[in-house]
Amino acid sequence: MSTQRLVDITLDEKSIVRRNADIEHERKVAIFDLLEDNHFALTDGPEGPYALVLRLEESRLVFDITVQPSGEQITIALSLAPFRRLIKDYFLVCESYFHAIKTASPSQIEAIDMGRRGLHNDGSELLRERLAGKIELDANTARRLFTLICVLHIKG
Repeated sequence: MSTQRLVDITLDEKSIVRRNADIEHERKVAIFDLLEDNHFALTDGPEGPYALVLRLEESRLVFDITVQPSGEQITIALSLAPFRRLIKDYFLVCESYFHAIKTASPSQIEAIDMGRRGLHNDGSELLRERLAGKIELDANTARRLFTLICVLHIKG
């Protein structure tokens, strides 16, 4: 098993507002999937494995990384500004999707889900771009981290 991976992921509880069961489910699935299979490597830092705490601080997304087992800590902060519009659009589409699965036809649900997946892909690619030179992620790790960033970004 590679050492360039996350072995623990926590979302800062002060940053989370659990809105509904759907969002909580997405959070749990993203964390489970991340821990099962991920590639996460500090570009200019010690090899992992790593524990990660994701949190919001003012208008920044903060990655608090602890190298295992040494305990060395690294903090990387990114501005949330480039993500705001994408996250807003993603949540609008997600809300439509969750409503649609209760009442819409399969073809309507599929169309909304395609839009949701497209925005999710855009968000994960933006995350990879913003972390370039700091953290190396594969596409699936970036997608799951984007899900967690969205969970953190919910404001009531």
